[in-house]
Amino acid sequence: MQRRTLLALGGLALAGSASAQAPATPRHRFIEIARFPSPFARQGIAVDQGFVYPVTDRGIAKLDKATGREVARWEGPRDGPVIHLDGGICLDGRLYGAHSNYPQEPMTSSIEIFDTSDLSHVGTHSFGIQLGSLTWLDRHADAWWAVFANYSRVFGASQRPYGHTWWTTLVKLDDRFRQEQAWVFPQAVLRRAEPMSVSGGSWGPDGLLWCTGHDHTEVYRLRLPRAGSVLELVETVPMPGEGQGIAWDRSSPGNLWCISRSKAEAIGLRLELG
Repeated sequence: MQRRTLLALGGLALAGSASAQAPATPRHRFIEIARFPSPFARQGIAVDQGFVYPVTDRGIAKLDKATGREVARWEGPRDGPVIHLDGGICLDGRLYGAHSNYPQEPMTSSIEIFDTSDLSHVGTHSFGIQLGSLTWLDRHADAWWAVFANYSRVFGASQRPYGHTWWTTLVKLDDRFRQEQAWVFPQAVLRRAEPMSVSGGSWGPDGLLWCTGHDHTEVYRLRLPRAGSVLELVETVPMPGEGQGIAWDRSSPGNLWCISRSKAEAIGLRLELG
């Protein structure tokens, strides 16, 4: 399996220089290596060397990566300031959680910061009214990367879409979370995401961006464009998690974690050549 994984990672690097059009047949596949039940596996997931962290609207659990045993949790009150957590990333003993007031208007977003040792809340960064609802955050190439999502779905008594899926934006941020550049997603991805949006994202071991929608059992492999503002779709790869958050495990290159929202499960996957 180790040899197949090394081949897969090598294949990823080569494929990254190929055509911007996604191939009809996926080059890669995911093999399931773990599956843990957790009521917190509803929105997103984060991972570090020893643990996985399924995320729900107002809560985060810390699960032992080897056994799935819950060792800590954080839960915010229903009337508290944390409304809708989504994706997360673990970095240097901190979990940075993407947060928004979804589906309230006007859309506001923040980053909520937790200590991974006990999941205590230790910090916040507010974007206020921005480009949409923050759904995920990642660190790559000495910069922060975030998606501000919009939705074509109409909520409740409102007769207007909640933004519009096609306005969903990938933003590159500096160390102080200030915008440096921004891109939009290709039509093929947005059509699959509608009426929801791009719910998960994580930079992969191939140096490309892997993203998920909200409902489909697939992940989209994307790269920054050579020119213009539209990301390029390289490949669509099936996976068992039906969209929502994903996280590449930087301590085990080639391993990806996702969630099954419908089954409330955290799922570990291994990337291989198809």
